[in-house]
Amino acid sequence: MTTASAQIRAKLDHPLIDGDSHIIEYTPVLMDFIKAAGGEDAVTDFATHMRGGRSGPGWYQMNWEERKDNRAIRGPWWALPTKNTLDRCTAMLPKLYHERMDDFGLDYAVLYPTTGLFFHGIPDDEFRQLVCHAYNEYAAAAYAEYGDRMTVAAAVPLHTPEEGIRELEHARDLGLKVAMIPSYVRRPVPRVAREYPELANEVFWLDNLSVDSEHDYDPFWARCVELGFPVAAHSGGMGFHERSSISNYMHNHMGHFAAAGEVLAKSLLMGGVTYRFPDLRVALLEGGVVSGTRLYADIVGRWKKRNVQALENLNPANIDLEQAKGLFERYGDGGTRATLEQLPRALGMDGHDIPPEVRDDFAAMGVSKAEDIPERFIPNFYFGCESDDPHACFAFNRKANPFGEQVRAIMSFDLGHWDVTDMGHAAAEAYEQLEYDLIDEADFRNFAFTHSVQLYGGPNADFFKGTRIEDEARVELAA
Repeated sequence: MTTASAQIRAKLDHPLIDGDSHIIEYTPVLMDFIKAAGGEDAVTDFATHMRGGRSGPGWYQMNWEERKDNRAIRGPWWALPTKNTLDRCTAMLPKLYHERMDDFGLDYAVLYPTTGLFFHGIPDDEFRQLVCHAYNEYAAAAYAEYGDRMTVAAAVPLHTPEEGIRELEHARDLGLKVAMIPSYVRRPVPRVAREYPELANEVFWLDNLSVDSEHDYDPFWARCVELGFPVAAHSGGMGFHERSSISNYMHNHMGHFAAAGEVLAKSLLMGGVTYRFPDLRVALLEGGVVSGTRLYADIVGRWKKRNVQALENLNPANIDLEQAKGLFERYGDGGTRATLEQLPRALGMDGHDIPPEVRDDFAAMGVSKAEDIPERFIPNFYFGCESDDPHACFAFNRKANPFGEQVRAIMSFDLGHWDVTDMGHAAAEAYEQLEYDLIDEADFRNFAFTHSVQLYGGPNADFFKGTRIEDEARVELAA
């Protein structure tokens, strides 16, 4: 029986690309690769390292008093499909995945890890690099013969730019074409780690890889551009303060991918990375486009009000004290007039001065007028939107987005995880935006095809070479 998604694809004159599907690693084989990279001890120690080196029970082994005492955050449970056995096995078997692509209505898919999503966050330096290396060997070997319709992203750790470059080059040698990077690196607060080493894993800050970072990551971004690698962030934000319920997984889950993606996007933008590397392409996955449209509008609005020239509207030195005294004497009540000697302080005129060299929060962006901002944002950032995301259409609202821009949303189904109950229905679900008149045909083409071609093929003109959509992608890139 032809699926609804296949029927949708049959009536379109352009390919459909899933910009963010998932594999579910077959762990016995993955462990063979980890063993080959690090020996039997690497397999034995795997679970401990995946817990960040923490000993003791996890949330599901604690009682309620222990959960409260530790403020243990409730994480995922029953996170993978089971009732639909065919779909569950599809995500685990590359040959079956490839065979069913037409049923999904998809011409091409970029695949991301499941277990491997967490590898670049492992605190132990040696083990983190080992498992990312092993995962990439596993992914390249398992999916190599299916490259006409799919590619698997490489797990690239970034606790330092040097380790990122090493694994990026390893991924290139394996034939992988997309770098999955963390949105941030959790680092211990130096003073706490020094004075209370037992709390080093508990009191941390988020290194966003640009603004106030512990390292200069420009060499890594430069190498991504040189090698033609788009980068994609698929980190989570569960555990952020507002997403740390000890009892409710859904409370922690809603919006957490968007929150983590914003950490990176905002930093790359305001840290000037997209200014220095205009050809860098960055995907923020599974968070939806609402976070992107808001960030884009936020940066425009804030620049207009707080660029260095506009800040003069807020500089206390510009207050006309004599005029202010006259107004307070004329309109103030008795208590106000009796304390006018304190007026300069009340007006903020005795506050500390802000040196000119630290006033411009936007300096690194290289922006001289608001109209420059779209050049730093629109072509660089791509926001993954799932098939049932009712707000994906916001990306295409030129009336609402500053300067009439479309924020680059990409169709991304998250196939293989709990939020997709039927792989064969996802494309049809995404197409409902067009059927409900939320977007037009040109918008849907951008969403389902063009933006993914720009993201993945823009840095590397040969990205789609040898694939089912090679000709269409080449024409799109040329346009």
